[in-house]
Amino acid sequence: MQTTSNTAATTAAKASWTYKDFTWALSLFGTAVGAGVLFLPIKAGAGGFWPLVILALIALPMTWFAHKGLARFVLSAKNPEADITDTVEEHFGKSGAKIITFAYFFAIYPIVLIYGVGITNTVDSFLVNQMGMESIPRWLLSGGLIIAMTAGVVFGKELMLKATSAMVYPLVFILLALSIYLVPEWNTTMVSVSPDWSSMPSVIWLAIPIIVFSFNHSPIISQFSKEQRRVYGEDAVKKTDMITGGAAMMLMSFVMFFVFSVVLSLSPEQLAIAQEQNISVLSYLANIHESPLISILGPLVAFAAITSSYFGHFLGAHEGLVGLVKSSSKMPVKKIEKISLGFIVITTWMVAVVNPSILGMIETMGAPMIAAILFLMPVVAMYKVPAMAKYKTSAPVQLFTALCGIAAITSVIYGAL
Repeated sequence: MQTTSNTAATTAAKASWTYKDFTWALSLFGTAVGAGVLFLPIKAGAGGFWPLVILALIALPMTWFAHKGLARFVLSAKNPEADITDTVEEHFGKSGAKIITFAYFFAIYPIVLIYGVGITNTVDSFLVNQMGMESIPRWLLSGGLIIAMTAGVVFGKELMLKATSAMVYPLVFILLALSIYLVPEWNTTMVSVSPDWSSMPSVIWLAIPIIVFSFNHSPIISQFSKEQRRVYGEDAVKKTDMITGGAAMMLMSFVMFFVFSVVLSLSPEQLAIAQEQNISVLSYLANIHESPLISILGPLVAFAAITSSYFGHFLGAHEGLVGLVKSSSKMPVKKIEKISLGFIVITTWMVAVVNPSILGMIETMGAPMIAAILFLMPVVAMYKVPAMAKYKTSAPVQLFTALCGIAAITSVIYGAL
């Protein structure tokens, strides 16, 4: 009788939400909410209100199907302790593992470059517009900021990881508060613009990379899937499907509310100016609003979001580069680590001085690699890897996921023409 009762309780826990499931959903949500969200309204709203509505409708299934597919991929490994790299090596061999490691590095490294540019522009805009100061020479400002952030990672890694984790939830709260604060500023400027239906498909197509980038929480999927497998064994797939779905719903509700609130409070011309100035939407709002709340909180939130994202992505890029060099060099690991560190800092500094378009970098460098790993790799594995047979999603889901991944990659080529 007791055994039957325990079994029933376990089955109920697998099928329903628990507090632990909610905390995992929050962790997935927190991983996705970063600096990309601050640039999302600029790109997503650039095509007008109605393309934004369509993007909002496809963002939820895009995010859920891709991340639950990647979670299933990790669960398909024979070794329950295997992470995503181990799973790739098991399914595709050592050559495949090297390719994925290479792809991971080039998915993360451009994001570090993006944040180097973003933090420089955010601080420069704050000093000039809110503090009334003269611009500090760009080479000096960018170098100081990048070296300071990197020093925080190198000399206080544990402290920085705790700090960035702690920053996620205040950041989310402040963004939500700003979204609500902007509601009285909503106007019909964006809605009244007549959409060009003939160009609508290309507008949506070109905006998909920023959606992929802003909703991406793949870095935590490996550890998340391993933990569900440890607790639920063969039934872990039910939990990963459920929790990734919950995280996608939270992202859809929160992030899209922020995007719509910002877009409805601005005009297409203002969004174009923000893109031209190469600053986050919060920095732009701070520059045009007299409200002390937005003038101070906007740049601070942008600074916190970019800084916290920089820490995590710098660690990932550094580890990825060390792994790549180590696999093809006999140099001591300590020397490889120092050279890799110097390479990332110097190149980030150089790019920050040049000041290329942040949205352009997201679209051409960041999103395509993320799309290849997150959207395409699990779908290919469902057809090519026998161990993935029982983790296959339905054919329409696979088709939709693959098409979104292909769209994110090909839009780069289309945009360059």
